[in-house]
This record gives sequence, structure tokens and C-alpha cells, in this order.
Amino acid sequence: MGDGTGTGVTAITGARLLTGDGTTYASGVLLVKAGRILEIGASASIPDGATVIDATGKVVTPGFIDAHTHLGVHEEGIGREGDDTNDMTDPLTPHLRALDGINPVEGGLRAAAAHGVSAAVILPGSGNVIGGLGTLVKTWGNRVDTMVIRDPCGLKIAFGENPKRVYGDKNKMPSTRMGTAALLRETFVKARDYDRKAASAEDPSKAPDRDLRLESLVRVLHGEFPLLAHAHRADDIHTALRIADEFGVAIVLEHATEAHLIADELAARGTACVVGPTFGARGKVETQGKTFATVGTLARAGVTVAICSDHPVTPSAHLRLYAALAVREGMDRGDALRALTIWPAVISGVADRIGSLTPGKDADFTIYSGDPLDLGSVVESAWQFGRQVPLRAHD
Repeated sequence: MGDGTGTGVTAITGARLLTGDGTTYASGVLLVKAGRILEIGASASIPDGATVIDATGKVVTPGFIDAHTHLGVHEEGIGREGDDTNDMTDPLTPHLRALDGINPVEGGLRAAAAHGVSAAVILPGSGNVIGGLGTLVKTWGNRVDTMVIRDPCGLKIAFGENPKRVYGDKNKMPSTRMGTAALLRETFVKARDYDRKAASAEDPSKAPDRDLRLESLVRVLHGEFPLLAHAHRADDIHTALRIADEFGVAIVLEHATEAHLIADELAARGTACVVGPTFGARGKVETQGKTFATVGTLARAGVTVAICSDHPVTPSAHLRLYAALAVREGMDRGDALRALTIWPAVISGVADRIGSLTPGKDADFTIYSGDPLDLGSVVESAWQFGRQVPLRAHD
């Protein structure tokens, strides 16, 4: 990264500031110090010795958050050697951690950072019924441990076609949607019993042996993080919600292709959705209802919603394209920006650190030549922790 603020102050002046939480300054000042946002407003007192960047006529937004990706675990253009997305040898792998499979310097992460996507949820794939623990990281760095914002941020589970195809082809359960649901219930019952036995054992020597698989589910039962449920069709969404209700656990719907069909129900129960990838062909039966109108329909109904790339299915670097297409299909422009910034931060439990240009939060922001939802605009500079990320010319 560039020098950024160092120990002093950097002032971005004259830009239109879109804060991500609904506030806009037509021509404002953003002050950054020591990797954090110091002040933002229509005017500010710029201290002597500050590094001043004149951004008159430009637009500044918070760094975007891609709420569902496989960046770093499915490396671009490498093949099997760089694909650590699914460990499809067992349908139940809750003890796997995406963190352990991320190459922090792979091309997809670098491109995302250069295009203003400053944070990403990185997940195991959907080949297994329980895929493992996801992590939320900054997109620029050389060691993933220093990039982490929240780990784990959720437990990936999957419904629908993927697990039944993977294991049905192996003549192994699950080969049906019923089998997927049954395995989930069975595993949660085991986790609940394991938790109860561990808590009630007065003599530690009589406590059950540690089980890393069940410990992941116990943490979900205790409310430490939600289930992140891959579900496209409305019936699969209902199954995911049914199981979450049975065990009293939090859940976020991932992909949510047909969520627009039940938008009011999701809003009433306060269930968040991460929608995408919507760009590209309808490659499976369960994605035949795919439309860029989904995310706008959900937002209008009152659902907290994020737009995602599912990288490498569609490139994370082009996240704002997917938001622009949602606007074309009726989504409010302000909601589209929030679906890239503050709403994914809320969904991922990190709105205290990222997602808006707010004093005290991480200084993750992007300077555009114009409106970021106008595809004629270009990224002029992208910043994380108040330091400039190197741009890539050909992504």
C-alpha cells in the first residue's frame, strides 16, 4: 500500500461524500488519521501539515463489502491446485475454516481491492450439507491473519441441488432434499446433547471428549454467529427457516434467488438476505427465477439485503455493476449503495467497524471519477486503513 496517513492526517476535500448510511455531502471534507476516520462533514478544520487531496468533482464512498465470495480459496486460473472451496469427502464438515484455505495474494482478492471492494465474506462452498466456518476479511494484505475483521462470521450450510448431486452421485446420503434436512437435524441434536453433557459434568474427567465438529454447531446454538444458508428456491428457503426455528438459531439466507416471492414474510421475521450471483446465465433448475429485480423487491419490503458476487462465479471486482443492474430493474439508488456498504456490515455483525464513513470506523473508502453506479465512472484511488491500495490497470 501507499504511505496514506502515516502518523499524521490526510484530508480528502471537495468531493461529493456518500456516507453509506443515507447522508450525502454535496462538497465535503473527509479527515483520516492512523487508519481511522477522524471527521467527515460539509466542512472541517484541516490541521497544519495534513496531506491534502483535492477531490473536487469526484465522489467518495465507503469501501464496498462483498457479503458472499470464495475469494482466495478458489484462486483464479489455477484449477484444482488452487481450488480449496469444497472438501467433498463428507457431507458434514462444520469444523473446516475458510481462513485456513485463503491465499491472500491471489488475483481475485487483489482485483477486488483495486476496484473499491475493501472487505469480503469468504466461505466454503456448497457441495456439503455443512461446509464449514466463513470469515470476513479486508481484501488487501500479505497474511490473512492480519486481514481478519471477524472470524468466524458464520457457519455455511447448503440446501437444494448441490449437496444432493454431490452425494447422490456417490450413492451416499443425502441424495434428496429430505436427506439434507435430516442430516442437519441429526447433527444439531447431537450438538445440543453434547453441549448439555459438557455443561452438566461436575467432574471434568466425565465431560465428553472434545469434538471440533460439534463445537462449531454449539457456537451457533449459543448465538455467537448465524447459519449462512445457501438456498435458491423458495421451498428450500422455507426448509432453512424451519430448521433454524426448530433449534432457535439465527440464520442469513445466501443467494436467495426466489426470495422476492416471499419478501413480506422475510421482512416480518427479520431475516436478512445476501442476493447473488444474479449476473450470468441461469445454469441450474433452481436458478430459473433469477432476476435483478429481487434485491430491490426485498429492500422495498423492509428486508436487510446485500448484493454479492459469489466470486469466482462472477467477479467481485465488478460488484458495483450488479448494483447498477439492480437499479435498472427498479431498486432505489440509495438502497443499492446501502446494499454494498452498511447493510452487509450489519448482516455480518461488523457495522461498528466498516460499512459507512463514520468517525471512529476504519478508513476504508474509494474515490470515483463520478457516481459509482454510473459505469462510465472509474476508480481513481481505493483506500484501506487510510492507506492507498495499488491500482491494477487491466481488471
